Amino acid sequence: MTEETKGIDVEETPTESVEETAETAPAPKKKKNKLAIVGIVVGVVVVLGVGLWVWHEQPSFCNAICHTPMDAYGATYLEGNVDKYGNELTSEQSLAMMAFAHKEKAGTTCMGCHTPILSQQVGEAMHWITGNYEVVGTNSRGQALLNEHTMDELVEPMGLESGDQFCLKAGCHVNDDGSVMTRDDLLAKTADLHEKFNPHKAQHGEIACGECHKGHSQSVNYCSQCHAEAPVPEGWLTYSEAQKRAKAA
Repeated sequence: MTEETKGIDVEETPTESVEETAETAPAPKKKKNKLAIVGIVVGVVVVLGVGLWVWHEQPSFCNAICHTPMDAYGATYLEGNVDKYGNELTSEQSLAMMAFAHKEKAGTTCMGCHTPILSQQVGEAMHWITGNYEVVGTNSRGQALLNEHTMDELVEPMGLESGDQFCLKAGCHVNDDGSVMTRDDLLAKTADLHEKFNPHKAQHGEIACGECHKGHSQSVNYCSQCHAEAPVPEGWLTYSEAQKRAKAA
């Protein structure tokens, strides 16, 4: 220490302390950034998954992914202004087509009736891969028409014995008190429809629901093939009218 600095406090720089501070400084927050990225990715996946599930319930999904010849059927559900044969329909006639009527009145989606069964979906995937569809012709708009199945055939993959079990169940066709409808309930409900003809009376044995109630075309009074005087509800067809439309397609 020189005489000039004698008696004066000189603060020396703590070099070791500076080095320790540099070494112990927190590293960049890479971990938090990674968590944020993961959160964004998960959020995007969830949104896409929800969107895909909603789309999965729509005809456009079926037509785009698996069921190539769906054009003739999609319009019967979405707009309801044509039947599967390509005939233009009025608003009353549209509501006589069960696919459109169920959507409008009950908000039923495609999957509400066409319940996906794994074994059935595997078969449909094979049809899509091979292009081996049961096409029976084209409608007036040049769109493919598929082989028409009975209600019993449609519900068989679901393990049901008949169309009655499919339609007359909780959440679908029920009485005012919420109980599931039976054939007797249907008979009573249409008792005043006509003084002579009750369409739900099993005069010639039980008739399958699908003989009258059509999904992608106007419903038909099945009784009118023999009983010309049988009442035909608004928008419905007589049996002969329905046959002519099917043959003209």
